[in-house]
Amino acid sequence: MKSKVQFRFRIYRDECIAIGPGKVALLEAVAETGSISAAARQLGMSYRRAWVLIDEVNRSLRSPAVSTSAGGTRGGGSALTPVGKKLVKHYRAIESTARMAAAADITALTRLLAP
Repeated sequence: MKSKVQFRFRIYRDECIAIGPGKVALLEAVAETGSISAAARQLGMSYRRAWVLIDEVNRSLRSPAVSTSAGGTRGGGSALTPVGKKLVKHYRAIESTARMAAAADITALTRLLAP
């Protein structure tokens, strides 16, 4: 079985991961589904865990990444704010640029891994 090598980065604010691969994936799922609960289901996590992660992101930023509306007869919803959209865009751009810039070193390190 071939293992998957991943390049991941995180941005910390104090001791908390403010922005990281899991949080960005959650933001993308919220954008896709329009719901924190649907995004959580899509990613195989509990609603509570998703809510905590989004709250951590929102508290780490100057402006929230996700806006929510209360439920009613047709239910509530969630969406990325302009800040949330920028966060995802810039994170993915940095990830891509870093991966390309470090490709030779990542390959060299990968060759050092046990089979």
